[in-house]
Amino acid sequence: MSDYMPVEAILKILSTLPIKSVVKCRSVCKSWNTLISNPSFILAHLQASLSNNTPILLIGCEKHSRETLSLHHDNDGFDKLKQLPFPPFVVGSCNGLICVQLDYYDYDLDFVLWNPSIQNYISLPQANICEVEHFNVGFGFDSRTNDYKLLILGVDKDGSWIEPYLFSLNENCWKRVNAFSTNYDFLPVPLHFVNGAVHWLGYQKRNSGGHSHVILGFDLSAEVFSVISLPQSLTGFSPFDLSIMKYGESSFVVSIDPLIEEFHELWVMKEYGGVESWTKVLTLYRVDRYASIPRVLGFRKNGKVLLEVDDGKMTSLDLNSQQVGASLDLNCELMEFHGVEVGADILSLNSYVKSLVLLDKAVDVSSESDVNHPIDSSDSDESIGGD
Repeated sequence: MSDYMPVEAILKILSTLPIKSVVKCRSVCKSWNTLISNPSFILAHLQASLSNNTPILLIGCEKHSRETLSLHHDNDGFDKLKQLPFPPFVVGSCNGLICVQLDYYDYDLDFVLWNPSIQNYISLPQANICEVEHFNVGFGFDSRTNDYKLLILGVDKDGSWIEPYLFSLNENCWKRVNAFSTNYDFLPVPLHFVNGAVHWLGYQKRNSGGHSHVILGFDLSAEVFSVISLPQSLTGFSPFDLSIMKYGESSFVVSIDPLIEEFHELWVMKEYGGVESWTKVLTLYRVDRYASIPRVLGFRKNGKVLLEVDDGKMTSLDLNSQQVGASLDLNCELMEFHGVEVGADILSLNSYVKSLVLLDKAVDVSSESDVNHPIDSSDSDESIGGD
């Protein structure tokens, strides 16, 4: 067919096809296989998917003492797309890749990049880091070099920073990056990929009392660190009361969830890096002494906040319609109940897109003979890239 149709036209048609159809087209001829496996086509297909497909949420939770991982369309019906085999610990998701950490509770630095759309994965070489007391891991995409990178931040037993380590998928190796001088500590939680950088919450004690809180970031393209200040009104809170979440593609939410559980606040940074743009968008109060405050899980593509109510159901709330400072009536018309039971403990909530990333360089799970490989697809569907 390539003798009668320009290659550019073939690529344009292929880039609009569903994942399963594109993978089947690799067997048409050697030239098509070469075209489809080319990194530039994989990127073009990804960009088409991001522009045209219904957003997908990747939800990991524990229900009935069993950990589950599932994909849901981010639409009005919140339709379940697929149940996935549950990997040990999800670090993050980016462009269809799920970064998995093996033996999370033993602090082992073994990682896998997994694309369930095409059933491919790749095991990363182990980072040569010794004597780490606790560490954070961030996963994201370097758009300048079309590369996927993993950052490890660690603290040794003396409480001192170790040199951060950065993994490049293109180079398939780890390297040290220059640490920036900071007195900020951090809690061992996953990092968030926003605006080309991975971010985490840093804090330090103030001599006058309370804590100074900032968002620390590492740009995956420039490979430099940055600091973003939080609102001054948050200095009185313990770092255990605060957490950051991704809001859209280029912003943050700071969630305030005090241990006393008397209220829950959300602050949005409406302009990335703009300290003056921090805005309080929601406050949830306890209705009575026996009621529990809904737990903020994350945000949908349309900006609505996802909440877990006390019966384990997932709901949405439009922040633009909710009065700041009002108590939340769980039966109010602003709530959208999706009928999704998240169970007693949500483990992760990430955006997801079906893609061909790793098609050119990874192990095909379905053909892997080692029964001990980290991603077991035996109880899952053939793929999630249906026609």
